[in-house]
Amino acid sequence: MQFPFSLLKQCWFVAGPTASGKSATALHLAQMLNAEIVSLDSMAVYRGMTIGTAKPSLADQQSVRHHLIDIADPAQDFSVTEFVRVAYEAADDIATRGRIPLFVGGTGLYLRSILRGIFEGPEANWDLRDQWQKLAIQRGPEWLHAQLFERDAVTAQRLHPNDMRRIIRAIEVYELTGKPLSEAQHHRPRPPEHRPACVVWLEPPRHWLHERINKRIDGMMEKGWLQETRLLLETDPPPGRTARQALGYQELIRHLNGELSLEETVAQIKISTRQFAKRQHTWFRNLEECASLQISGHESASTLAEIISSYRVNR
Repeated sequence: MQFPFSLLKQCWFVAGPTASGKSATALHLAQMLNAEIVSLDSMAVYRGMTIGTAKPSLADQQSVRHHLIDIADPAQDFSVTEFVRVAYEAADDIATRGRIPLFVGGTGLYLRSILRGIFEGPEANWDLRDQWQKLAIQRGPEWLHAQLFERDAVTAQRLHPNDMRRIIRAIEVYELTGKPLSEAQHHRPRPPEHRPACVVWLEPPRHWLHERINKRIDGMMEKGWLQETRLLLETDPPPGRTARQALGYQELIRHLNGELSLEETVAQIKISTRQFAKRQHTWFRNLEECASLQISGHESASTLAEIISSYRVNR
């Protein structure tokens, strides 16, 4: 599945690691471009997961129209294929009304899938996934990564050993199809004339970003993130596998199950989030369509928006 290039060329993209300031920047940019924002966050699609996914406030959503936020129940396992489909519908609607689709977020897989198209692989086999996950817990992430390397060295080299979910998915594809995921995911970058006007990712200094992450998580806890997670678990039906794996929520669920103290939980969330930000950097850096916009952290959101508005990567 691919976006038609006639639509893709009208889209703008602002990506970046978590807590890098892309959402605030995008609000200013959207107003400058007469754009509407399309979320590129894999967990913001879920209703009830508001604090932990740092969704735009109601005031922000009223000032600039947002799409693909709160469109699925946490019990659903929302796939990349489903995301690309609804993203296409949103972008097409925005462009038809004479406005610019401005994609904003930090999910690298979603960004690549829109830019290059996706491989619609076999449906999830949860029994098979559960088997591999249990083995991975018993034997460790390095063992799991080695299992993938035996089956698909190309994908194994691309994935971090701690990225258990995607490693298991790659193994699953091989087990179900007999072919490595790297062979199936043959999508290459489109020619320059078929690419979007602007694909930029914010690249802040690591120490600045780590401080921002730590402060953001403390703020989320003060806003009631733990209570939000407790309410999610009490819903009927309860959150599905995908929602439960969301960054931070999985640690809070472990705390509510009595596995971690609250202090240990918050510390682990900060570590996991910093590791996630590092993986986000890798995603964006490996996309040749995506240009780095190095920032110091001292720029205002309006200043960054002005820079991006004239920062067309593919003229």
